Amino acid sequence: MKFEDYRIAQGIKTSIEKLGYKKPTDIQYKSIPPILKGEDVLAIAQTGTGKTAAFAIPIIHLLQERNKTGRNEGVKCLVMAPTHELALQTESVFKTLGENTRVTSFCIHGGVEQEPQIETLNKGVDILIATPGRMFDLVSQGALNLKGVQILVLDEADHMLDRGFIGDIRDLMKHIPRNRQTLFFSATINNKIKKLAYSLVINDAIRIQISPKDPVAKNIEHAVAFIEMDDKRFFLESLIKDNAKQKILVFVRTKVRAERVKKAMERVDINVDTIHSDRLQEEREKTMNNFRSGDLKVLVATDVSARGIDIPNVDYVVNYDMPETSDNYVHRVGRTGRGREKGQAISFCSQEEKYLLKEIEENLGKSIQKIEISKGDYKTTLEFTGEKTDDWQSLMKEAEEVNKHKPHKKGKNRKRK
Repeated sequence: MKFEDYRIAQGIKTSIEKLGYKKPTDIQYKSIPPILKGEDVLAIAQTGTGKTAAFAIPIIHLLQERNKTGRNEGVKCLVMAPTHELALQTESVFKTLGENTRVTSFCIHGGVEQEPQIETLNKGVDILIATPGRMFDLVSQGALNLKGVQILVLDEADHMLDRGFIGDIRDLMKHIPRNRQTLFFSATINNKIKKLAYSLVINDAIRIQISPKDPVAKNIEHAVAFIEMDDKRFFLESLIKDNAKQKILVFVRTKVRAERVKKAMERVDINVDTIHSDRLQEEREKTMNNFRSGDLKVLVATDVSARGIDIPNVDYVVNYDMPETSDNYVHRVGRTGRGREKGQAISFCSQEEKYLLKEIEENLGKSIQKIEISKGDYKTTLEFTGEKTDDWQSLMKEAEEVNKHKPHKKGKNRKRK
């Protein structure tokens, strides 16, 4: 089935055609019809499969049709997102798809002034995309009324739970009508998510699960290379210089590590930037826009940002630090190979991180391809760095800091930080 065959507003079809999309992805094909019928939907699909458009397309159509019979002031659809980045990305999808309709969308999040957001809300917004903190701030101040919400969307529900928003989600139910359509989208499913989902849906939900045996999208080539912790910066330098024109997203464990990797790359004349929770919101937005446009080729991010980054044409994902769970691994590598694009991901695994690799492979149910590096090639990579070897004090200081943050193995006689 092609998008042109769907019974949706012509303005939406025009936007879809402009984006170059011909056929829906699996999650879109299975989600759009029941949402158009007003059904509650619980949808589970791996990252990068087009979940946002799966609910944005039918929602815009439904509200476009309802607006024909008279425009009621107030928010008609509320989309909850766990992070600023994901909220802004979701807003971008709604604005792009709804460009040729009368449906308006707006995003509110923390880290910026409230007044401009309140002014926009007062003018009337059909679709509101929000992070929990700022939304409840405005509700408590009486600046945001949710009594007219007809559709509730929980996006990246598993990440909402991971970030401790379950109490906020339950509190939200006090502020919106019970008679509503509820859409619950998540990349993973477990008992906690099931319990939350079924407590929110009013009617029998249509359950949609797109779960191939391999949770990593088939258009992503992913592999692991065994590289010692203190040598990782040299291999990252080599990879970046060998792929100078490509867009590379690098994941690290902590905010401190992100800034340390940035400084290491700057020492060898590589321009990189970071995105993590310690940076101001305006800085994060500027960095994301630069990466999105291609002005910035290398971005170093923490897991907090992993779910919110939906950037086209990311050529490489690099796990500079091994992720601590298989879910995080899937979400990280899923930042490349979006939709029908091809992508590549490589993980740098040190000796002390091998237990993490083992756990990830066990949970994925398969081995990850290994890249064999000969002793000669390994030595050559270390020798051909652009780093000034006489800057020994800086190198010693960095090595000491790295050792402080190395992960500790799990076990009966071992502790992890």
